[in-house]
Amino acid sequence: MSKPSDKLKALGISLPDVATPVGSYLPALRVGDLVYTSGQLPLHEGRLTTGLVGGPIDEKAATAAARVACLNALAAVADIAGGIDAITGIVRVMVFVASSDGFTEQAAVANGASDLLAEIFDEQGRHVRSAVGVAVLPKNACVEVELVASL
Repeated sequence: MSKPSDKLKALGISLPDVATPVGSYLPALRVGDLVYTSGQLPLHEGRLTTGLVGGPIDEKAATAAARVACLNALAAVADIAGGIDAITGIVRVMVFVASSDGFTEQAAVANGASDLLAEIFDEQGRHVRSAVGVAVLPKNACVEVELVASL
């Protein structure tokens, strides 16, 4: 099996800098052999993907945003763990989707995060997951992703 850092390189992906919290919390916290992240937003190169999914944001854009938010969560885990190669598996993923009335494809949007984790970690990227539709997210983000990773 390839190391996660090798997978990232092959995919042409670099871990972003850990996002600065917008409140009084930590981006990630280690408890024993687990690292829990706070919710991470789809912030890429200073730009946040905002709006309701099923409204101004379509499912495809939201799925891509979930992938970005997941990468931000991985950066927070790797920062605590001492690098992405210290992550031995992904335990749980929680994806919140800011959903317009009638939008019911939260699980499809969450696949943006889940598929990225499988690409990077293979079988160790398989995880339990919740995908939840919400009325609004911080800063009007379209998605928010939390991870629990094992070291």
